[in-house]
Amino acid sequence: MSFEVLLQEVRSCTLCAADLPFGPRPVIQVHPNAKILIAGQAPGRRVHESGVSFDDPSGNRLREWMGITREVFYDPEQVALLAMGFCYPGTGKSGDLPPRPECAPAWRGQLLGHLGNLKMTLVLGQYAQAYHFGKSRVTLTERVKAWQTYWPDKVPLPHPSPRNNLWLRRNPWFEEEVVPVLQEGVSKILNPRD
Repeated sequence: MSFEVLLQEVRSCTLCAADLPFGPRPVIQVHPNAKILIAGQAPGRRVHESGVSFDDPSGNRLREWMGITREVFYDPEQVALLAMGFCYPGTGKSGDLPPRPECAPAWRGQLLGHLGNLKMTLVLGQYAQAYHFGKSRVTLTERVKAWQTYWPDKVPLPHPSPRNNLWLRRNPWFEEEVVPVLQEGVSKILNPRD
């Protein structure tokens, strides 16, 4: 299937419409020329309303970690934004619900098949890490500490959500050690002549 037809099908998906509190609104940013993929969880309510991935405090932090501007971040030929679930799943007792389980099997492999220019995948949070690294007993913290094992192809990161402020305070090594290397790596990929 051509990329254009696939993208049209994804954007009109209603696979789990009955289970979504505000109905389907797939939010993705993807282009075959993208060099960096951000594999997140699922859109939050604010992103559902705006239709723009990471248009929230999580996105602000993620752009800081990457050392890039909004303009670069939202250039689909530079950065692909492809969560595990493309629609807002709703809210549970302790925050947003997990990504809907139907989405990744239906679309993710097909979309990734069109992203042949990727140099780095940033894998945010436990659901994306389970998909990209396989399920294991390794905790998110252990996997993020072992980031050099996967560098530069896949980079496990905590989710940049403000809900993870406690994790960031408990793990200052992440912003001291990982973020500067991440910024340098992203810069080399997006600005190869620098």
